Amino acid sequence: MNNPHKKIPEEIAPEVLELASRYYANHTQSYSVSELVAAGKEADIPAEFIQQAIQDVQAKHKQQQEQQKRLVHLRQRLLLAGVGIVAALTIWCGWTYNSLQSSNTKVDAAWAQVENQLQRRADLIPNLVNVTKAYAKQEKELVSLLVRSRQAYLQATTPNQKAVATVQINQAIDRFRDYAFAHPQLQSSQLFTNLQYELTGTENRLAVERMRYNQAVQAYNQKVQSFPNSLVANTFGFEKKEFFQATNTDVPNVPSQ
Repeated sequence: MNNPHKKIPEEIAPEVLELASRYYANHTQSYSVSELVAAGKEADIPAEFIQQAIQDVQAKHKQQQEQQKRLVHLRQRLLLAGVGIVAALTIWCGWTYNSLQSSNTKVDAAWAQVENQLQRRADLIPNLVNVTKAYAKQEKELVSLLVRSRQAYLQATTPNQKAVATVQINQAIDRFRDYAFAHPQLQSSQLFTNLQYELTGTENRLAVERMRYNQAVQAYNQKVQSFPNSLVANTFGFEKKEFFQATNTDVPNVPSQ
């Protein structure tokens, strides 16, 4: 010991004594080769067998130590692999969530464009009413139908309600067209011609926006329903969306906003 007079703190003295006792016990409980050979002679065991036994036992203990080291290294590798897998899953889940959210946003944006064209059609109703009043004063039922259909659309607050109101607008416009085609005077008027042009343009734009919306819904649904994306979709509440149907009788189940 370099400095035998060096003071040891009182709080660590018990621990030092306990550890020193274990060292001493291990030292006193060990034997030299010569001691083992001498003990073997007393038991009539030749020295070469003692030597062989020492080698075998030492090899066995060395093998056990190496096995313990391999197990420790294996646990460490498994731990690192587990951490890597968790990190990869976390990154994948984040990427998948962002992808689903992006597709969902595209669907909402596409629906907004559809809704713009639906609103444009509803805004044409007052002009249809004016034409009807000018050329068919007796058609109070048609005027009432046009007014009610637009009012229903303006009062609709949710996409589902607007879809129902759109069906009513479609029926009212079809009824107006049937009436106009049955009355040449109304059909030949410039006001009707202008309205017919606007209606046709709006319906063409609506068809385009409806197609884009349905394409966005299809891409979104493929992501939501495909495995393993469906695991993330179910966890975060991404649900399948319905297509916007072009018929007047089937009301589409459009996405909530």
